[in-house]
Amino acid sequence: MRILVTGSTGYIGSQLVQRLSQMPFQIRCLARDPDRIKDIKNTSIEIRRGDLLSYDGLRESFKGIDVAYYLVHSMNSKNDFERLECEAAKNFAQAAVENKVKRIIYLGALGSEKEGALSPHLQSRKKVGNILRDSGVQVIEFQASIILGAGSLSYEMIKALSEKLLVMIMPKWVSVKAQPISIKDVLDYLIQAIDLKVERNEIYEIGGPDQVSYKELIQEYSRQRGLKRFLIPVPVLTPWLSSLWLALVTPVYARVGRKLILSIKNPTLVKNDKALKVFPAIKPMKVSEAISLALKMN
Repeated sequence: MRILVTGSTGYIGSQLVQRLSQMPFQIRCLARDPDRIKDIKNTSIEIRRGDLLSYDGLRESFKGIDVAYYLVHSMNSKNDFERLECEAAKNFAQAAVENKVKRIIYLGALGSEKEGALSPHLQSRKKVGNILRDSGVQVIEFQASIILGAGSLSYEMIKALSEKLLVMIMPKWVSVKAQPISIKDVLDYLIQAIDLKVERNEIYEIGGPDQVSYKELIQEYSRQRGLKRFLIPVPVLTPWLSSLWLALVTPVYARVGRKLILSIKNPTLVKNDKALKVFPAIKPMKVSEAISLALKMN
């Protein structure tokens, strides 16, 4: 089995490569900056330089590939990230078709338009999935809410807020429900999808057993760290103003965090539990377990 991982320098992609490197696959990593691929102990892994926004450089990278992971996003971009995400997805899909890739595995996002207009971030995730499916290559898409793990954007935001602020103002959107999932469980789903026996495109909504808000995540993190924090609800702070406030606390995540904060107005809950039936060996852990595991990895 020959596997291509795009987004291999990102949080999900880098950990996926580490897991795949311990399995009997031929792995090729595609990265704009191969020097950022760290700690790969398996020297048989092939690393290619390439950019999904430049189609000419993709043809060779997809040659001979059976399964290709789409784990990239353009949230770091300064302008027009939605257009860039669509362009990257179209180039990826075209290269997959040209090289007769058998399966695409894509990690998308939960969020329903029935519960209100989607944020640009969530909308772009939906568009990417549609573009990949329109290619004709079989697509297995996993839709996830908040991913909890040491180094994930959401977890590091929760950690920074909890560690730095004794008193936190809690705007209304901080009470919007989500269904977090541990990074370990996400990786298990992504890996088991490689040889999943399905004949058509599939979308699986994945999440842990708990439906919680960011407020409750901050409270749970603070509880496990033994931190006494005061959370004050206020009705006036909009997601946009909150993102500016967040940038003061966690400046390293300012640009991506701002786009993420704007999407929190949408509930991100699992509505279809098909994944639990199709992947019975995966028992997603509770929020308390996921945070405990992340703390051990810090």
